[in-house]
Amino acid sequence: MSIYRRDSSVLHVKSYAFAVRITKMFLHFTECDWKLMAIYKQVLRSGTSISANVHESEFAQSPSDFISKLHIALKEANETMNWLNLLHDTDLLNDPEFKSMETDCSELIALLVSSIKTLKKNNPK
Repeated sequence: MSIYRRDSSVLHVKSYAFAVRITKMFLHFTECDWKLMAIYKQVLRSGTSISANVHESEFAQSPSDFISKLHIALKEANETMNWLNLLHDTDLLNDPEFKSMETDCSELIALLVSSIKTLKKNNPK
């Protein structure tokens, strides 16, 4: 059962869906080489942090706080892209798996950049 209402933003829905995918990917990795657990935990942390920060922004104390939370989500998305590239380049993610995750992460980055630009334009300091 989904936690989303019809009026949930695209960013909320997509960031949460990405967190679910990252978590499932992590569970798959834990069946693999335990020596790489530090890397697996990094992608889990950064990939799920995107959604956590997007959701935290919902109760921001000010427009500046809202923008700050989205900036943190953007930084986490960028870090996640780094880990996905590393996993792919070390053959821990095959091409189809990587392309799928990369597409979702890139879409989140684009949504976050667009949201931040719009917010800054509409809320100048």
